[in-house]
Amino acid sequence: MINEKVLQNAPAIQREFQSAVPFHHVKIDDFLQPGAAEALLRDFPSFDKEKALNELGHVGGKAVVENVRDVSPFYAKVYEFINSKQFLEQMSALTGIPDLIADETLFGGGTHENLDRQYLDAHIDFNIDERRMLHRRLNLLIYLNKEWEESWGGSIELHSNPRIPETNKTIGFAPLFNRAVIFETSEFSWHGFPVIRLPEDKKHLSRKSFSIYLYTKDRPAEEIVAPHTTFYVARPFPDYVKPGEVLQEQDYQYLRGLMANRDGLIQMYQELLVQKEQRLRDLMKARQS
Repeated sequence: MINEKVLQNAPAIQREFQSAVPFHHVKIDDFLQPGAAEALLRDFPSFDKEKALNELGHVGGKAVVENVRDVSPFYAKVYEFINSKQFLEQMSALTGIPDLIADETLFGGGTHENLDRQYLDAHIDFNIDERRMLHRRLNLLIYLNKEWEESWGGSIELHSNPRIPETNKTIGFAPLFNRAVIFETSEFSWHGFPVIRLPEDKKHLSRKSFSIYLYTKDRPAEEIVAPHTTFYVARPFPDYVKPGEVLQEQDYQYLRGLMANRDGLIQMYQELLVQKEQRLRDLMKARQS
């Protein structure tokens, strides 16, 4: 299913992956065999609001379908492939990360569709699959957008350190059809994408991708930290917000949205902390009884 030309070039791709900054990554065009990429787009599921709940439980502009086996017969074949030994060995050959393990539940992965005005704050992913106590090691993102301009936003951005905007450096890749972006997940693999702003005559389009996350039983000891959830850094104010500048109504509304998003992240982490403390209290009571 992966393009034979990509597999034949695996040694060079692995070298590029291992030497990339700000962290290990590689961009590969024409990643899948042409027919496979076309079929992924052809059978891509329609946007479903029930699949578009965000971390706060609100309906947002991003829909995720994890159970891809039920999408179509072709998606069922894709599911079998990405859980196969052959696929895992191919991904190891492209990245140099050995003994990769698939996630049969596709937790957080599968089809991703982002509508106009959607964005993704820079973040690092959760580091441990606590169901199996496996280390999250690799993200494979396959884009399925035949019609896309970089000026529309939505390009995946890899950050050096978004917590310090003044020195943060980014590298971006437009989400073009049959383009794959592969990167190693770590405590500094910050990534996200800027707001999508489609032209008036393109509002019917959306940003479509297929996401696959891979794991290992172990990872280098110096990279291991305690299990944690996904950590987001709220997007900073745009460069035009500075003393002496007059804001337009759309600028004001955008800034209000940024602050609401920041407040939402604070609320999310507060609720996660409360839930964790409750689980600890329940565990202590169970041990005392």
